Amino acid sequence: MVTVSPSKSEASASWAYALQLPNDPPAPRIARTTLRAVLTGHGMTELTDTAELLTSELVTNACRHSTGPATLHLRALGGTRLRVSVWDANPHIPPPFGKSPGPLQPVPAEADGGRGLFLVCHYADAWGGYPLGDDLFGRGGKLLWCELGPHAAHAVRGIA
Repeated sequence: MVTVSPSKSEASASWAYALQLPNDPPAPRIARTTLRAVLTGHGMTELTDTAELLTSELVTNACRHSTGPATLHLRALGGTRLRVSVWDANPHIPPPFGKSPGPLQPVPAEADGGRGLFLVCHYADAWGGYPLGDDLFGRGGKLLWCELGPHAAHAVRGIA
């Protein structure tokens, strides 16, 4: 019997990671650190700056608007694309994720928040969210996600 191992490029093109995060202020930092290590390990460092910003915003949203833990999911979509998903227990899909993708409306200057998910929509190649029905563990909640590829790779460089 012949055994064939995938080449390095094939193996690195298909991977997924999940990280459980407590509802705790350091969670976004831990998510960024983990993301950086995963992208470095898989040779996708060109996505790091944009992916760190968007991951931080998704995890921060989960921590601010949910009372329980969150789960960060990272998945390679071929050799040059990344999907970042964050699950939390709150089933409410916040704007602009609750709408069909289209032109983004600016956040009023006097608003105390609400800019994080707009950053995700602006810098990601694709994004979305959907409520989850209760699974066997009664988790329910929602999943917000975004995808990044070569187009988004350098999108946030130079932002101060």
